[in-house]
Amino acid sequence: MAEQKKLSLIAFSGDFDKLTAVFTLATGAAAVGYEVNIFFTFWGLDAIKQKRGRSFIGGNWLTKLFGFMMGGLSVAPNSKFNFLGIGPQIFRHLMRKNNVATLEELVDAANALGVNLYACEMAMHVLGLEKKDFIHEVKDVLGVATFLNISEEEQEDTLLIHTKMANKRTEHSSCPPLLAPCPSKDSKNIKLYKLWQHIH
Repeated sequence: MAEQKKLSLIAFSGDFDKLTAVFTLATGAAAVGYEVNIFFTFWGLDAIKQKRGRSFIGGNWLTKLFGFMMGGLSVAPNSKFNFLGIGPQIFRHLMRKNNVATLEELVDAANALGVNLYACEMAMHVLGLEKKDFIHEVKDVLGVATFLNISEEEQEDTLLIHTKMANKRTEHSSCPPLLAPCPSKDSKNIKLYKLWQHIH
C-alpha cells in the first residue's frame, strides 16, 4: 500500500486573498487524499480565532489592542485594493456569483475534510493568545521543530509559493517566480510547502 502523500503549509498572513490561497490548496489536496497540515503563525492566527469579528483578546492591554485591530476571519483585509474593508466584500460577491467557495466556506470545508490545523506556540506567546481563543478544530499548539517532524516525508522537495509579486524571487535564484519546487537546504527528507507571504 502506497504511503499517503502530505501537503504542509505555513500561513503567516491574515490577508483575505492570501488565506484564500492557503485554504484553496489545503482543501484541494485533502479532497484527493493528501494528509494536509497548516501551521498558523502571527497574523495567520486570525484565520483560526473563535471570534471572526473584532474583539479584545490577549494577555494585556497592548495585545488586546492588537487583537481588536487585526480581528478575525470575517474582517480579514485584502493585501491589495482593500478599499477600507470593501475589497474583501467585493471578492466575496464575485466568488458567489461565479459559484466559487468563499474564504469562510473554504475554512469549513477544510475542517470537514480533516485538514490538520496547528497554532504557533511562539507567536501565541507574543500576541497573548491561548488555545481557547481558537476554533476547536485546531489540533495542537506547537513549535517549528515539531511541525517539521509532522511534515517529514521521504524524497520530497520544498515548494515555495509567492503571493506578492510575480517578479519577486526567493533565495533560490533558479526558482521560477510563482510556483517553484526548490531543493531543501536542510534535509531532502523534509516536505514543507511554504506559503511565502510578504507582510508590510
